[in-house]
Amino acid sequence: MVTCYLNYVIDPYKIKEFEHYAKLWIPLVNKFGGNHHGYFLPSEGANNKALALFSFPNLATYEEYREKSLSDKDCISAFKYAEDTRCILSYERSFFRPLFE
Repeated sequence: MVTCYLNYVIDPYKIKEFEHYAKLWIPLVNKFGGNHHGYFLPSEGANNKALALFSFPNLATYEEYREKSLSDKDCISAFKYAEDTRCILSYERSFFRPLFE
């Protein structure tokens, strides 16, 4: 299994827009075989940081999801929403493997 960790810098005045964007992506990741663990929005501390975690069985399955997302109408709509609202200022993506024991 591989878990994708997304670290977002968001516009703190557009948290509602980012929350809408996040709600669009959870079912889309699941649609393509992933397991979305949720988005984590600002609470205490920095007001411009958000996180997301989701897993795929392996990196190859994740890469298939990335490729398919580029031509999926719902994914394209979600990408466009973020672009139109400019709720995401930047993000970085990292991958981790779980250790359960």
